[in-house]
Amino acid sequence: MSVFRSAPLVLAALIAAAPAARAQGHAGLPASDSASRARLADSPRHAEWVKIAWTPGSKDSLMAYVVYPMTARPHSPVVVVVHEIFGFTTWIRSVADQAAAEGFIAIAPDLLSRVRGGASTYELPRDSAMKLIRGVDPAERSMGITAAARYAMSLPSAEQKYAVVGFCWGGNTSWDYAINGGAPGYAAGVAFYGLPYMNGAQPDADSLARIRVPFMLLSGARDARIGAAMPAVDSAMHALGKNYYGHNYPNAVHGFMRAQDDPNPQMPDPAVGAANLAAARDAWPRTVAFLKKYLGLE
Repeated sequence: MSVFRSAPLVLAALIAAAPAARAQGHAGLPASDSASRARLADSPRHAEWVKIAWTPGSKDSLMAYVVYPMTARPHSPVVVVVHEIFGFTTWIRSVADQAAAEGFIAIAPDLLSRVRGGASTYELPRDSAMKLIRGVDPAERSMGITAAARYAMSLPSAEQKYAVVGFCWGGNTSWDYAINGGAPGYAAGVAFYGLPYMNGAQPDADSLARIRVPFMLLSGARDARIGAAMPAVDSAMHALGKNYYGHNYPNAVHGFMRAQDDPNPQMPDPAVGAANLAAARDAWPRTVAFLKKYLGLE
C-alpha cells in the first residue's frame, strides 16, 4: 500500500523537475546558448579558473577554464576547446563541461586575454569581443592553445595527448593550429563551421599539406560561404591523402551547436531549429567518437 500512496509524490517530483531539466538543454549534447548557464550551475564536475603563462617564463597571463572528468581512469587525455568570434563565453565553458562529461580533461582558454588587457573571468559584451578579436593573429592563437594544452597535460591526472576543437572563429583557428603543427602530444583537430587558409574559392593546398593529424570539419548548409568552399576543401584533403572527414548538415545554420532549438526571432521557422538540433545530435557524438579514437579513450 505504501508504494501506491507514494506514487503521487513521485509524480509531483517528476513534474517539478521537468522544467529544470528542459532549462539545461538536451542530455548528451553541449547545452544550447540559452541553457548553458543552468547546465554549468548544475554540473557535478569540478571546474576551476587558472592563469597560465602564454610561454614559459612569460609575465603575461592567459585565463583558462578547466573541467575534470568524473572517471576511475588514472589518466585522461586533454581536449582544448576554442571559443567563437564572440569571445570567451558561458556557452564555451558549458562545451568544456560536456567534453569533460565524455571523459576528457577539458580546457578552454580565453584567447583574448592579452588584447583585453589581461586575464579576467569577466565575460565581455559581444560587440567588444568581436572588435578585440581582430587583434589576435594566428601565431598568438596557436601560442595560447599550446599553452593551454601544456598546462592541462602537466596535471597529475592527464595523459600526454590532446586534441583541439574550435567553433566559428575557433573553427578557423583549429585549422590554423593543425597547419602549424601543434606541440608534442597533439593528436587530432575538429573545426565546427570554420575554414582553412583560402585562395579565393580554393583552399591553400600547400598549407593543407602540412597537416599531420586526423581532422574533421562540420558545418551547417545555411552558411553559404563555408558550404560553397567545402567541396574544394574535401577534395583537396582527400587528394593529399589526409585522414579527414567533412559534413555539411542540411538546413542547419552557422553556429548550430550553440543555437540548437533555442527560440530565434530572426529565424522563427521551427524547421530551422529542428535542423540545428538534428545536426547537433549527429555532430557531437561523431566528434566524441573521433576524439576517443585518436586520443586512445575507446
